[in-house]
Amino acid sequence: MTYSQIGALFAVKHRVFVSYHHGGDQAFYDKFSSVFHDAYETIYDNSLERAIDSDNAEYVRRRIREDFIKGTSCTIVLVGAQTWGRKYVDWEIDASLEMNHALIGVRLPTAPVSGGKVTVPGRLHDNIVSGYALWESWESVTSGAAKLDACIAAAKLRENSLINNVRSRRLRNA
Repeated sequence: MTYSQIGALFAVKHRVFVSYHHGGDQAFYDKFSSVFHDAYETIYDNSLERAIDSDNAEYVRRRIREDFIKGTSCTIVLVGAQTWGRKYVDWEIDASLEMNHALIGVRLPTAPVSGGKVTVPGRLHDNIVSGYALWESWESVTSGAAKLDACIAAAKLRENSLINNVRSRRLRNA
């Protein structure tokens, strides 16, 4: 066995949390998960609406942090047609930023483009503008594990001082 083969056996895989609109973008999550199944230790697929049965916003936010995002180092937001208006996506981004996790937005082919712009969740937009979050296309990110690894590495190098997490939390879905 060569040194590179031995190193591959002990390579640390990125642990990522994937945030997306379950009702609209499940097929993209499924594809993402299948493409990167072997490259990442954990890619979460937890529909919070089913997993956490509570109307208490603070309880839900705590569960998001402790049960879903804790232990990951990067949140990847799959942005489709209705992602911008989903409260749990906003709360997941909020929790990720509170924990100083890397943040990557991925534009799905279903995301409507108007005037050359895509409507993204407000909190994600704030952090793309501040320079903290990366903004990538679906085609680019899913071109291979090396590309996604490079994106995650670049996102982890962003200065925490660029985090913009002052927006009020979304209280309901659009």
